[in-house]
Amino acid sequence: MSVKAIAVNPENPSTFIEITLPMPQPGEHDLLVEVKAVSVNPVDTKVHANVAKNGLKAPRVLGWDASGIVKAVGTGVTGFKPGDEVWYAGDITRPGSNTTHQLIDARIAGRKPASLGWAAAAALPLTALTAWEGLFERLNIQDAGAEKTLLIIGGAGGVGSLAIPFAKHNSKVKIVATASREDSARWCRDRGADVVVNYRDLKGELAKEGLTFVDYIFILNDTDGHWDAVSELIAPQGHICSIVENAHPLNQDKLKSKSAALHWEFMYTRSMYQTADMARQGEILNEVAKLADTGVVESSLSETLHGLSVESITEAHRKVLDGHMRGKVVVEY
Repeated sequence: MSVKAIAVNPENPSTFIEITLPMPQPGEHDLLVEVKAVSVNPVDTKVHANVAKNGLKAPRVLGWDASGIVKAVGTGVTGFKPGDEVWYAGDITRPGSNTTHQLIDARIAGRKPASLGWAAAAALPLTALTAWEGLFERLNIQDAGAEKTLLIIGGAGGVGSLAIPFAKHNSKVKIVATASREDSARWCRDRGADVVVNYRDLKGELAKEGLTFVDYIFILNDTDGHWDAVSELIAPQGHICSIVENAHPLNQDKLKSKSAALHWEFMYTRSMYQTADMARQGEILNEVAKLADTGVVESSLSETLHGLSVESITEAHRKVLDGHMRGKVVVEY
């Protein structure tokens, strides 16, 4: 039995082609999943751009944010059986979800929220894991008191839209989010932000709120562009976490004098390095599923394309690259 996949075309890496592959067989820790929907993220377009720049010897299947049905399990898998509905953000070192059937390590998969359809579920795992790990495993805001303040730079984006309700639900900190337009500011407030400020003048905007320093800063866009302001604003012994790589060296002088910490969050670290705690990602996804089913968090799905095809995957990438989407575009099939 064979499976259909949409892959980067090695002869013209800026384009996609449809290919046929043998049905994959699960390894010891794998689930074989019949994919029902895949979300397209900036990571997809970045990997695609790198492939197009560096060349490719064989077709590569992208796509990592997915939901689907378990069809078979590996010999070492516990907790899953054929017929289970799952969701996951995948492993960037393995073939992706732009296919009808995919292998995924069971330790980084979770139970799909019962209240969400395939497309709505596929829109969440990658951003949910990034937000959760950044807040609770890098910044550890769950240990902070109500006198502490968290600044989320990029509150209306995919990660920010989940970081705000996660922080509201699982910590006592005061949440300050950035947004530049009134509709984006309303979006942040609706999700639980206590204060919304314009990112174009962070120091001035925070001063209006009586804040000279903030204890925790979560950078979700443009690390380089915000770095000077962040260095000024971080409190002595404060913590900064960024999910966005820097293009230029970051001056650490002010962090040194403040004994402030800089953390990086990359959601694929656990699967990429097969860390001893990689099963924590499955646990987080199960916790997030409960929050989705109880209405604490909403899906960030904004548009659904239908059918696994070169056209649908190409269009989804175009929409992400356009940079004007709020929420996620998902291909359901």
